[in-house]
Amino acid sequence: MIQYFSIVLLLIGIYGLLTQKHTIRLVAALNIFEIGLNVFIISVGYVRGGIAPILTSQANTSALLYVDPLPQALVLTSIVIGVGITALALALARRMYKTYGTYNLDEMEGK
Repeated sequence: MIQYFSIVLLLIGIYGLLTQKHTIRLVAALNIFEIGLNVFIISVGYVRGGIAPILTSQANTSALLYVDPLPQALVLTSIVIGVGITALALALARRMYKTYGTYNLDEMEGK
């Protein structure tokens, strides 16, 4: 069920990236796409009833019950990169507004 929600977020983000001309809305659509992708990666790596992959004498069970930590690490890295990209995109949008006086990409073409 959560994978369907993440696919909907991915599609909303792609739709926003393809249809919007306002730079702030483009940044928001990119963030929605990123959130959908992160949720999808986490949902793929989820194991119902899984435990952390730490081997101890008390937790000596089958390897099938362990949760893979790699998707979680990838999503944490993706979140940090996403924050950096969002900050850079908003700084560029602000600079474009100072230069052209508008956030609309169509109105910037003629100036």
